This record gives sequence, structure tokens and C-alpha cells, in this order.
Amino acid sequence: MPLVSRSTYKAPPLFQSADLQTIFPSLFRRVKGVRYRRERIDTPDGDFLDLDWSETGARRLVIISHGLEGNSGRSYVLGMARAFNRRGWDALAWNMRGCSGEPNRLLRSYHSGATEDLEAVIAHVQKNLPRYRVLALIGFSLGGNVTLKYLGERSEAVSPLIVGAVAFSVPCDLASGAREMAKGRNRIYMSRFIRLLHEKIRAKMALMPGRINDDGYDQVKTFFDFDDRYTAPLHGFKDAEDYWRRSSSKQFLPAVKVPTLMVSAKNDPFLGPECYPVSEASDHPMVHLEIPSWGGHVGFVSFNEEGEYWSEARAASFLDDLVSVPK
Repeated sequence: MPLVSRSTYKAPPLFQSADLQTIFPSLFRRVKGVRYRRERIDTPDGDFLDLDWSETGARRLVIISHGLEGNSGRSYVLGMARAFNRRGWDALAWNMRGCSGEPNRLLRSYHSGATEDLEAVIAHVQKNLPRYRVLALIGFSLGGNVTLKYLGERSEAVSPLIVGAVAFSVPCDLASGAREMAKGRNRIYMSRFIRLLHEKIRAKMALMPGRINDDGYDQVKTFFDFDDRYTAPLHGFKDAEDYWRRSSSKQFLPAVKVPTLMVSAKNDPFLGPECYPVSEASDHPMVHLEIPSWGGHVGFVSFNEEGEYWSEARAASFLDDLVSVPK
């Protein structure tokens, strides 16, 4: 199915601002009613991942991947888990390496193309929790890129249990997103990410003296600076541009074989023009691209009695329509 011609999302009064949509949920939204059970699993390379389960006893499971410097406790993850629990799904929000409140064991970390960790989570579910008859994937921003890349890389080899996926606010062209974030109007966001990433570097320095350092970190101002110095060499890429090129999910979209909804707001301050894969979706039988006029980055604020954001209801509606297995 091609482009979604008309989005149902309408921004509330006063919430047409991209920055307000982006910042408000992070600072002011409180999601109640989600109780996690944490499980730690080992990765094939000797690291670990912390998984947070929100369970209802269902036979349907949604696996949620957070964004850059996020975790399972972010309001957008909690809101999505709660929305699916209400509709008869279990939810699994996994924390990428070093994002669960404890540094990971290895020098390497997570990154936009690290699909092997999502694969480890899915493999764990399939091996150890046979009660699940249906799986679905949801990703936000960086986690959305990982989700889409995973589906495209594996293409027809994706588990038949995976019925569909939804990805919000995805920088599917990483170079384009990095250029957009480097612009002056995004300085407040860029500075925050660079500060949070610095904290991760310092934690690694304490655990692994001499193997990594932050000398001259005050010169790191953009994603190019950080990825060129840290992400690329730590994860086997030649440089930042090689990392962006090989890890961008846009090139993998043609190979996606399960119904997938991509939602990116037209006013997303983090996404450059190349992050809207209009031509790819227009001719794709499985990728649905929806571009609401508003929403900011991982925003899509709504005010209602249920406390649900539009993005949560939209994802649940899309995936529920694909599922025939009883709750």
C-alpha cells in the first residue's frame, strides 16, 4: 500500500509548534499504570540486555525499541506499553546496551544499525516463551531505524510470528538527520545529546581505564564529531559517514516483507528531507508512510480521558488489524 494520503492526527490548540510537541511529553507527561518485571539476558558476544516486561497474560507481544539515550522508562515507551496492555497485548520494552541504568560490560555500545541486539531479544522470546503466537515491533527514532533495518536485512527470513511493525520519527537517512541536528535551531537538542553521551563515555572510562578517553571532548559539538570519534571506531566502521551510510534503514526498506507503518511529522525538527522515504513507500506493497502536518519528534500529543497519545492509538489500530489470534 502506498502513502497514507491523509493523516488522522490533529494537533491540540497551541500544540502546532514542533518544539513544544517534542519537549512537552519529555518534561511533563506522566504515564501511570505500567508495572515492569525486569529480566536480564546475555548477548552472544558476552554482554547483557535488560528487558522490561509489562504482562497481561496475553498470547500477543509487542516489542518496543526506544530512541537515542532513551530507555524503557521514557513516557513514550510507557504510554505505548500501556496502550497495548489495554488492548490485550503483552509489552516488552528492551533497553539498549548501557541504557538500563548500568553500564554494559563491553567497550562497544549501542548504535543506529545494531540490529543484532534486537535479534537477540526476538530469539530469546521465541526460544523461551512459546505462549506467544504473535509478535509485533515498534520503534522510536533510533529504535525505529534499528527496527526497519532489521526487517529489511532479514527480509523473507523474518520470523513468521512477526505480523507487522510501526516506526515513529525515524532518521532513516542518518546523514540527513545529522545535518539537520547540526543546524543552529537545534542547538538545545544537540547539546543535550552530546552531554548525555559524554556521561556514557565517562562511565566507560571508569570501568575500562586507558581503553577510552574524553580528552578534548569540549570540541565535540555535533553527531559527526561524536560518531567520527567514538561510534564508528568502536563498532567497526571507517568513519562517521561510513557508519551513517551502512546503518541507515532507508536502503533496506525495499526488502521489508511484513506490513509496516512509518509515521514522521512534517514538522519534525530532527529529520532532514531525505528522512521521508516518499518514493520508496509509493511503490511498496508493505510500507505505509504517514506524514502528519504536526507532531514534532516523537510527540503526537493528545489530551483525552484515557491519557493516550495519538501515536499509541494509531500503532494499536494498525497492528490489531493484522492479527487474528485471540487475545
